[in-house]
Amino acid sequence: MSKILIVAEHLDGKLNASTARCVSCAQAIEGAEIHVAVLSDAPDAVAAEAAKITGVAKVLAVANAANAHPIAQVLAPQVAKLAEGYSHVFGPSTTFGKDLMPCVAALLGVAQVSDVMAVESAHVFKRPIYAGNAIITVEAPSSMAVVATVRTASWPQAGEGGSAAVEAASVDAKLPEHTRFVELKQGKSDRPDLQGAAKVISGGRAMGSPDAFKIIYSLADKMGAAVGASRAAVDAGYVPNELQVGQTGKIIAPDLYVAIGISGAIQHLTGIKDAGTIVAINKDPEAPIFEIADIGLVGDLFQIVPELEKAL
Repeated sequence: MSKILIVAEHLDGKLNASTARCVSCAQAIEGAEIHVAVLSDAPDAVAAEAAKITGVAKVLAVANAANAHPIAQVLAPQVAKLAEGYSHVFGPSTTFGKDLMPCVAALLGVAQVSDVMAVESAHVFKRPIYAGNAIITVEAPSSMAVVATVRTASWPQAGEGGSAAVEAASVDAKLPEHTRFVELKQGKSDRPDLQGAAKVISGGRAMGSPDAFKIIYSLADKMGAAVGASRAAVDAGYVPNELQVGQTGKIIAPDLYVAIGISGAIQHLTGIKDAGTIVAINKDPEAPIFEIADIGLVGDLFQIVPELEKAL
């Protein structure tokens, strides 16, 4: 029987939805026993949230002052120690997971399986390559632990209703001294988190300036949506890079994705291909974005977006 350890992603005492998506992936392995590890300086609140996820059998709460900030080099030795006795170690394919899981794999001496989008069996997985234009089947050695990142856009959130036991875990691992937290600089916003939002409004290079991007923020606030951007808009300095959607940004799967002034480069389409409904607004009727859009509107965004907001 497979015994799977999922590393929980959390921030400011709240569990990230990516963890529940990892649980859905783990449930696709028949007969798997699923445990969730919460590493923090004060893990109780997050552990209680994780215990409610359907399908989780146990939550391991690791309290350590060094875990106050999610530093991969600090967390990895602890996860590697916790991984003893587990057949699989999963983390989300988010910025957090992409930073942490390769370190865990290196410490365990195994190759990582990245971006798991489908499970064939306990050691056979499918993942996208070539910007999502091809799907490859990967078989991991059954003699070693499987360390993998889960493509969160490909999996639904596991439901709530579980009542897993929460167990305080002590980890005897030597932590590095060469890597330490200095400070965190991030934009503050009351909008939903881009990675897990149900609705996302994104702007592209056609916005023309940071000031013009205000109409995207305004529409998003009206709709209760997160804000995203194309790489071109980020490179032009219109918005910070944490808003970038696409192959080199965030891969998302909202119920509704509205692309405004985005032409639809393949790298951007890779990040939104799992979205429920895609709406595109662009003045170029030949823009590639219209090839995948469920609803397309050709016209001047600076006229259409204010009208749309007024109608809402």
